[in-house]
Amino acid sequence: MSLLDNAFGISAQALAFRSQRSSVLAANIANAETPQYFARDYDFKDILARAAEGYDTTLATSDDGHIRVGDAGDYGDAEYRIPTKSASNGNTVEEEIEQAAFSENALRYQTSLQFLNGSIRSLKLAIKGE
Repeated sequence: MSLLDNAFGISAQALAFRSQRSSVLAANIANAETPQYFARDYDFKDILARAAEGYDTTLATSDDGHIRVGDAGDYGDAEYRIPTKSASNGNTVEEEIEQAAFSENALRYQTSLQFLNGSIRSLKLAIKGE
């Protein structure tokens, strides 16, 4: 964990994850009419558990002066979504579910961005000594 990772907490990783998830959900929506296209998404509980694993108190370094940088952005592969209704062309995209997930993800992206902005504002105040 770098010093900035500690200062920003998990908000920076959450922002990166939400951005990547947005791309996956947009691809699902764009391929809603593509035959044999399988909708994909990330398992948030799994991603959160992996992100929280990086927040241990010990640093694995080869020298006391080294600071290890966290591995942000490794979310693994998106999993296939199980459809609630079947399509005749084998497509598993359900537009209403994808659009709802995309909207929720956009809202959570904004929330993560606000948390990150608050952390940056706090750091700026601390640096200025206010």
